[in-house]
Amino acid sequence: MSMIRDLRAAVRPSRRRDHAPYSYEKSAPACANSAIVDCGVYREGRRVSDHVTPAEAMASVRSEGGFAWIGLHEPTEAEFAGIAQEFGLHPLAVEDAVHAHQRPKLERYDETLFTVFKTVHYVEHTELTATSEVVETGEVMCFTGRDFIVTVRHGGQGSLRALRHRLQDDPELLAKGPSAVLHAIADQVVDGYMAVAGAVQDDIDEVEIDVFSSGTNGKGTGPKGSPKGGDAGRIYQLKREVLEFKRAVSPLLRPMQLLSERPMRPVDSDIQKYFRDVADHLARVNEQVLSFDDLLNSILQANLAQAAVAQNEDMRKITAWAAIFAVPTMIAGIYGMNFDYMPELHWKFGYPAVLLATVAICFGIHRGFKRNGWL
Repeated sequence: MSMIRDLRAAVRPSRRRDHAPYSYEKSAPACANSAIVDCGVYREGRRVSDHVTPAEAMASVRSEGGFAWIGLHEPTEAEFAGIAQEFGLHPLAVEDAVHAHQRPKLERYDETLFTVFKTVHYVEHTELTATSEVVETGEVMCFTGRDFIVTVRHGGQGSLRALRHRLQDDPELLAKGPSAVLHAIADQVVDGYMAVAGAVQDDIDEVEIDVFSSGTNGKGTGPKGSPKGGDAGRIYQLKREVLEFKRAVSPLLRPMQLLSERPMRPVDSDIQKYFRDVADHLARVNEQVLSFDDLLNSILQANLAQAAVAQNEDMRKITAWAAIFAVPTMIAGIYGMNFDYMPELHWKFGYPAVLLATVAICFGIHRGFKRNGWL
């Protein structure tokens, strides 16, 4: 039980919704290869060598045991070719790792597992607009073997530096081998999803309040319930960002299920059970993201309905005023025909009588429209 508590404490960072779950901090290369962020050998849970090349790391592992952890950031084909050859990585997986833009997935090549994670970062903004970027994605790819793990990052998010330090502070966990590192990465990625989901929920709540509130304070609806311009644009922008979020979360469900249920050689049996916890958290986030899409659809429909109601009210007002002004227009048209024989044409009080009648008729029509809610 103590090992379980230590595992959870080591791999799960604190969750804070007001800050990004990841930070980008690229260290100086540990090897001659400029794409390598770190390269180390771990034996019995402790780091035993620094500043070694991948070839030196593997030579040490094969002669004395342990495993090697090599971290790279956006390597080119030439930079990754030597590492791929040294660790016997499959060409198809290497191509995916170099060119990135892959769906989250889990593939098995002989004794090596190739796992792709999409990292998600919440972009802080003071005000949500129709052009605001809400989520930013990156990628972490892992080649996991019996005695090595190679991690490849793309994008400015998803740094594994802090995770590596936390794991190095827990030798008992690192002694489980590369699968312990793979689980820690998966857990950190999913914890990042949970933090981003909470922040996106706040943005959706803000938009929902703006759409359904009333007032003239610049938020929500305008005078007498007319929708605020730009709400539809903000909703569409949020829907696009939620779709990007969903593309990172949903495809990862199947890989996490396989890692938690199906025995695999590179995955230690003691570590496999902890993938169930990651899979459970991922399923919860996926349900939340799916609910975001449904909620945004409902908010958008409500916003469009409000716009239609406001337009209908405007049309009724225009129609009412047109009916009122039709009365003096008609009377003026009749008396402007210049006939010699017209009622009250030569009467001394004809002009004021016609004006009073016009005003009285217009006033009566106005009261009728007002009473029926058209004005």
